[in-house]
Amino acid sequence: MPEQPRSRRQTRAAILTHLLQSGGSFRPPLAKAARLSEASLSRILFDLKAEGLIEEVRRPAPYVGGPTGLVSLDRTVALAALELTERWLSVGVGDLSGELQYSERVPLPKKPTAESVGWVYREALTLLRDWTRRRRIELAQIGVTVPGLGRLSEFGNPIVPCDVKQIGGMFDELFAGVPVTFTNSVVAHATFHRYRTENYPFGDAHLFVFVGQGVAGAWVDDPIEDDALDPIELGHMVFGTDGPLCRCGHHGCVEAYTSLPALAELLGLTEAELLALGNDWMIEIPPSPRVRQELRRRLFRLGLAIGNTLNVKPCRGVAISGWPSLLDEDDRKAVVDGIDACLLGGRKLAQVSLAFVPPSNGNDPQAALAFAAFCLARSGGMPTASTEAA
Repeated sequence: MPEQPRSRRQTRAAILTHLLQSGGSFRPPLAKAARLSEASLSRILFDLKAEGLIEEVRRPAPYVGGPTGLVSLDRTVALAALELTERWLSVGVGDLSGELQYSERVPLPKKPTAESVGWVYREALTLLRDWTRRRRIELAQIGVTVPGLGRLSEFGNPIVPCDVKQIGGMFDELFAGVPVTFTNSVVAHATFHRYRTENYPFGDAHLFVFVGQGVAGAWVDDPIEDDALDPIELGHMVFGTDGPLCRCGHHGCVEAYTSLPALAELLGLTEAELLALGNDWMIEIPPSPRVRQELRRRLFRLGLAIGNTLNVKPCRGVAISGWPSLLDEDDRKAVVDGIDACLLGGRKLAQVSLAFVPPSNGNDPQAALAFAAFCLARSGGMPTASTEAA
C-alpha cells in the first residue's frame, strides 16, 4: 500500500523526534529517517532554524566528500517539568538535551489530600514563575507527570491524591499561553529511556514496564502518532483474592507483590529506608536464601502479568525498568520463566525480545523533562491551534 500523506505537523515531528532520539544528525541520514527528499528536508530545516528550534554546526565529514553540517535541536529552547512522587513534587527547567538549569523539590504533607497537594502545586508553580521571570526565560513546553493518572482519574488518584483539573487551572493562571501536557508517570519514564538511555534496545513498537512505587506499562510506538505512548494498568492483574492488599482496594494484584513498598516489607525495611539505599540495596542488605526464593516467586508473577499483556496485544519487544534490573541474571530469569509460562507459544515462538534497562526513579524531574521535550517534538514545534498545510 502506498504511504499515507503526512501533514506538515507530522513531517516536522518526524524530523524533531529523530533529532531528539539521535542527539544530532547529518542531513542525508536525517532525510532518510524522516522519509523526505533532501530538497524537501532543506525547506523544512530552513523554517525550523528561523523558529529557533534547531541549529546546524560544522563537523568533520563522516566520510570523504560527505556532509559537514550536523543538525541538532537548539539548546536555548527552555522547557519546564513537574514530577509528582510519593514524597515531594519536583519542579525544574531544562533544555531539549535534558540538561537542568534549575530544580527544586517541594515536600508533600505526611498525609496528603487533594487540597493539600493542590497547595504544593501552587507553591511549586510560583517558584517556577518567579525563577523564569527573573531570568526572562520563555518556556516552550511544560510536562507534568502524575503517578496513577488515567481514565478514572476524575474519580480520584489512587497513588497520590490530586485534582488534575484544578491544577490545570493553576497553569492557565500562572503560565497562560504555554503548552502544558499531563501524563501518567510510566509514560514519562518510557519517554526518558527511549530518548535519554544510551543504546536503548528498541527503536520500534514495544512494551515498556516500570516497577517502582507501582507497577505499570506503556505501549511505545511511532512517536508521531497520537497513541505513541499509551499507559496500561498491568500492575493490577489479580493473582488470587487471598493475596496481599493492594492500594487499589483489591487483593492479590501483581503490584502488591512486586512494587517498591512490597519489596521494602519483604526486606524488613520501611519504604523510606529502602529508597535511601538507592540502587545499592542488594549490596547493603544481601537477601537471605529464603528472601531470595520469595523474590523469585514474586518476579515469576510479574512475568505472568507481562505474558498475559502480550497475549492480549502481541509485540516483539519488552523493556523492563525498576528494581528487577538491579538483580543478577539468575534472579531475573524468574521474570523470563513467568513470561514463557504464560505467553502463547513462549517468547521464542512469539519472537519476543526482552531487555532490562536501568531504574529511572529517583532522578526526578528528568522523566518529566524528557516528556516535555517529546511533546514539543511530536507537535512539530507548532502551536496546537495553528493551521496545518499538507
